[in-house]
This record gives sequence, C-alpha cells and structure tokens, in this order.
Amino acid sequence: MDSGILLLRLVVGLSMAAHASQKLFGWFGGYGLTATGQVMEALGFRPGRRHALAAGVVELGGGLLFAAGLATPLAAALIASVMLVAAATVHWKNGFFAQNGGYELNLLFGAVAIGVAFTGPGVLSIDALLGSVPAGLAWGLGATVVAVLGAIGQLAQRQVAETPASAATTSSAH
Repeated sequence: MDSGILLLRLVVGLSMAAHASQKLFGWFGGYGLTATGQVMEALGFRPGRRHALAAGVVELGGGLLFAAGLATPLAAALIASVMLVAAATVHWKNGFFAQNGGYELNLLFGAVAIGVAFTGPGVLSIDALLGSVPAGLAWGLGATVVAVLGAIGQLAQRQVAETPASAATTSSAH
C-alpha cells in the first residue's frame, strides 16, 4: 500500500508542480506569469498577475509538498483548492470530459489529493521520517474543509463583468 500511495503522490504532486512552472516560468510550453496574468484578468481575477502568481505558488508548493509527503493534509488541501477554482471558473461550462475542456482532470487531481489526506502519505514520506503520519477521518475532513474554504475565498475575489442582458435585468429590478 505504501508504494501505491507513493506513486499517487509523485504523479499528482509532480504534475501539479510542472503545471505551476508553466504559469510561473513559462516552462513546458506554458504562458509564463505575464500572459497567465492576462488570462486570469480575463477570468475576472484582478489584478491578474497577482492571482496568477498566487495560483502558481499554491500549485508549486502544494505539488512539491504532496510529492514529498510533507505536511500532506495541507498539501492535499492546496491542490484540491486550486483544482476547485479551476473547475468552477474554466472547466465546468465544458462538461465532464477533458477532451472538451471539461473538469475531469481537476476532479481527478483533487480527489486523489483528498484521498491521500484520508489515508495518509504512507511510510515512504517525509512526514513518516519526521515521526508523524497524519491519516484518518479528521485529517481528510480537515483537508477537505480547508480546500473548500480556500476555493470560496479565491472565488469571492473574482470580478465577473456584467453582460448587457444581466445589466438590463438588474436595472429593471430596481
């Protein structure tokens, strides 16, 4: 079981870190911070560059911590939180499947992260080397609550422009 959890942590954690490096540094064909900031701005996260930096740091830190099995419930919460925000703002409208730009991969990464928060990082982790293997219902639920609250906090900062139709509805309601 410990080898399987290590495999999950490495694949998900390093994938998140690689994704973050696309945002932050433009590596692996990514946009880099400035262009990612423009995308974030278009999504309603203003200022875009600051939100791109925050998302990149959360993905990088969460991914590396998760891969290493260090502060695993926190790492899981960081990953799940950023995946919730991505699913809600970019992918939900496209349906489930990733081939259509859907939220399939966001769900997968978030669920694996939270699942590991419930099971613990295993003995092949830095948490275990430090003498602490956070696992169980309380750790999993705690990571889930932190992830949801973090996503809500991020989404609450979003400033979505009114469409002409919604502006007309709002005006006529007054």
